[in-house]
Amino acid sequence: MTRLSKRFFVVCVALSLSACDGSSSESEVPAESTTADIDTSRDLDILHSQDPIKTVLISEQWQLIWQDEFDDENIDLAKWTFEVNCFGGGNNEQQCYTDRTENAFIEQGILKIVALKENFTGPSTQDDDPNYNTNNTRTLPYTSARLRSKNKGDWTFGRFEIRAKLPQGQGTWPAIWMLPTEWAYGGWAGSGEIDIMEAVNLKAKSDESGSSEGQEESRIHGTLHYGRAWPENVYAGKAFHLPAGLNPTDDFHEYAVEWQEGEIRWYVDDIHFATQRDTGWYSQYMNSEGALINGENSAPFDQDFHLLLNFAVGGAWAANVNEKGIDESIFPQSLAIDYVRVYECSVSPETGEGCEAIGEDAVLIKGPKAPSL
Repeated sequence: MTRLSKRFFVVCVALSLSACDGSSSESEVPAESTTADIDTSRDLDILHSQDPIKTVLISEQWQLIWQDEFDDENIDLAKWTFEVNCFGGGNNEQQCYTDRTENAFIEQGILKIVALKENFTGPSTQDDDPNYNTNNTRTLPYTSARLRSKNKGDWTFGRFEIRAKLPQGQGTWPAIWMLPTEWAYGGWAGSGEIDIMEAVNLKAKSDESGSSEGQEESRIHGTLHYGRAWPENVYAGKAFHLPAGLNPTDDFHEYAVEWQEGEIRWYVDDIHFATQRDTGWYSQYMNSEGALINGENSAPFDQDFHLLLNFAVGGAWAANVNEKGIDESIFPQSLAIDYVRVYECSVSPETGEGCEAIGEDAVLIKGPKAPSL
């Protein structure tokens, strides 16, 4: 089956100013540029004028291999598993993830992941932790849901499209992302993490450098995590504003990545806004003999990853930026998902190459250099 019908044209649209993720320290230059590295502590605002303003032509060679249009009455458990825990994501998030219909359900063809203000008690460790025990509990002040396709949808390379409408308010943290299924290069984030889309505190007061008085938060973020296992992991990413000052909370938009051997690209509504390559990421991990070694080729992004859809509340990022904390008055809030579609490049399924959609003004993100061993 070929790729579903989309917009096959190129248009120029007005684009609001965009800045890099304030939490990132990685340099960025336009893809294919020979421009010297940018001092991110001083010159990130220069990149505003370089943000993409054009849609790109998406290849017809992408073949649909997995999808959920959420047309059924119930969430398809052959495709998704609910995580059930009050772990807090490892960074002090304030939600318990449940498998209740109050927190995740399908309504008129839309998956709704709903965060509620309510005390809830559940397992204190993450589902994959060997010490996971439903009798060891923790109580947190919010509930939400986290769905994953692990062992039901796992892929190396492809195009991943998710059309979503995001929640708003201080303390909200929706995410559409990917994790490795087998952790071939050690624990997080040594085996990698691909964040297709994250956003925090949309429509709260913006704390973006250069923002005007009363400007609302509207950035979405695309990021890679890699390097070594925590706490020696690193990350690199790019923030992006929708065209014409649109806010991701007001309507549905398609968030996507194209992942091929040695390269990952980020898109919003077919605007290619960022690229990362294996010349900018790295992997260092312990081998079977206990020696720290460098991963080869495009490691760690050369193994099966699965999808995650979740809505966190608070935590080390959301609660520490913009207006800070959590605005209890905004809840309930929901992350709405129209569809999830996964494609394989028919030109070269083994590498994902040959189906690239390249924006001439997309930004090439140059991540931190690997430490010497």
